[in-house]
Amino acid sequence: MLYWGAAFACSRSLVLELGRNRSLSVELCGPDEQCSLCGFALGFPLHDCGSLMAALGSDSWWRRTLYVSGGALLAATAYLLHELLVIRKQEELDSKDAIILHQFSRPNTSAPSLSPFCLMLETYLRMGNLPYQNYFDGKLSPQGKMPWIEYNQEQVSGIEFILEFLEENLGVNLNRSLSPQERAVSHAITKLVEEHFYWTIAYCQWVDNLQETRKMLAVSGPLSSLIRWILSHITSGILKREMYSHGIGRYSKEEMYALMEKDMRTLATLLGDKKYIMGPKLSSVDATVFGHLAQAMWTLPGTRPEQLIKGELINLAMYCERIRRKFWPEWVVNFSDFEYNDCSETSDVSSHLLDCDLCSGAETSEEELTGSSLSCSHTTDTGGSKSLFDSDIEIETSDEEQYKF
Repeated sequence: MLYWGAAFACSRSLVLELGRNRSLSVELCGPDEQCSLCGFALGFPLHDCGSLMAALGSDSWWRRTLYVSGGALLAATAYLLHELLVIRKQEELDSKDAIILHQFSRPNTSAPSLSPFCLMLETYLRMGNLPYQNYFDGKLSPQGKMPWIEYNQEQVSGIEFILEFLEENLGVNLNRSLSPQERAVSHAITKLVEEHFYWTIAYCQWVDNLQETRKMLAVSGPLSSLIRWILSHITSGILKREMYSHGIGRYSKEEMYALMEKDMRTLATLLGDKKYIMGPKLSSVDATVFGHLAQAMWTLPGTRPEQLIKGELINLAMYCERIRRKFWPEWVVNFSDFEYNDCSETSDVSSHLLDCDLCSGAETSEEELTGSSLSCSHTTDTGGSKSLFDSDIEIETSDEEQYKF
């Protein structure tokens, strides 16, 4: 029998989850230092194992099984470290006069992101007609945040601080047309979504609906199923601890869904029959609401939030599709994406969306596609591949003047 051991060293920051209340961290390296990985694996006899081998017997079959299992476990660990921590030599980012958007890689689903905040920020950049480069490296900001941006070598994290930075440095303000009272209402709605509704959506994704979410993780190569399983359970464990510390994680499943439903009904009431949350014109709160509702719309099949948004709260589904078609024309959806199999109102919902010409990306008019030239690819490469969004979104002249100073 062999006893396996492995050690890794890296010149960049990392956090490795070892188990409950255990973690390993390495200090940050300087911005000019290159990242490298070195490691070794050892296999050596374990002598004091008489009682164990006596129990297992002297069959060589046990030995071969243990050797293979140990080797597979070591290989999986090495591959997981490689993918999770992106321990590889990366190209230097040229962020001069360009926004570098760091976010999680594209999932194996039609939605661009499983993270409400990543989807929210990228949608905001498109709403503001700002060119940007996607960088799917999985690297967290110095504050441990995702998403975050770089602009002219300056790093900014935290959604609220990022929006302030874009306003101060690039003159983009989606709330310019709002009165002080409307801005206060917009801020309150934003905090309702980010600080309360987010946790219930995350619970549904990473706790109650973990098996379906795991299938959407973009992992390729050998042992992809095992890596997906490990990633999903690590994320689920981290989320549970964060929710418990927040306080909302101390509620039962039924109570969590009750809170979620109240939030969704509140948003549906606030939206009413308006085009956007604050009226006929876009504002920053629309990016926030869309980023979160899109998870219920397209990434939570067979769940209560999907049933609500595609059934009783149909105005929220129409709202999501309106924004998707305007700012994500390359994000194609199917007619089945608007159906909830267990909902008795399925046929009515689908026909209602069809009547409103809001069903499929394939139905987008030629004029809309011509006016929306996008080169932002839905790649799942986590190794630092880039994609450029050349913002040619067709925005009404009056709106564009209001968004920029």
